[in-house]
Amino acid sequence: MFAEAMRSHGVEHDIWLLPEADRPPADPLGYDAVLVFGGAMHVDHEDRHPWLGGEKALLRELIQQRVPLLGVCLGAQLVAQATGAVAQRASEPEIGWHDVEVTPEGATDPVLAPLAPRFTAFQWHSYEFTLPSGATPLARSDVCLQAFRLRDHVWGIQFHAEVSEQDAQAWIDDYRSDEDAVRIGLDPEALRARTRRSIKAWNDAGRALCKRFLATRA
Repeated sequence: MFAEAMRSHGVEHDIWLLPEADRPPADPLGYDAVLVFGGAMHVDHEDRHPWLGGEKALLRELIQQRVPLLGVCLGAQLVAQATGAVAQRASEPEIGWHDVEVTPEGATDPVLAPLAPRFTAFQWHSYEFTLPSGATPLARSDVCLQAFRLRDHVWGIQFHAEVSEQDAQAWIDDYRSDEDAVRIGLDPEALRARTRRSIKAWNDAGRALCKRFLATRA
């Protein structure tokens, strides 16, 4: 959905899959903005995925150089870690559609405000991030912090605003590969049906969120 938003906004974008390519398409510091997404691994899996260490170092540099940055799910946890915050296992997984409440600060945020006062988000995570020092909390669920802004150029969101229906259904198909999804007794057919009912409006919200983030570059 974010790629669609970029194309409709007249934005060219490159894709860098770190596990598959050691070098980025271009100098990361030369981009107008950087978006960092998720994966099946966790932030503390550097022993299994050594590239995570290099990604955290790059994120620290991007933040220091004030490159506009948006992290999603694992990406948000990595961004939070890069600022010195903690990313850790949450008290419980959030998998499926979960209610999120926008904070008073989030209600005036250029990226999150239109989602106030609350919204229902598609989620798939077992870890959470703490609030980075000096950051503003933008949204929370019953389980954890859901969004933050650091200064005027860094955002992190725990929910999957970028996910397409095709991707969401593929994750549901593969849910048994996620030990936490199995442990909590995920009902794949119920989640599949809920996703079919809810995904169109959620995709509209996701594209709009991405466009608002892109607009902060001005």
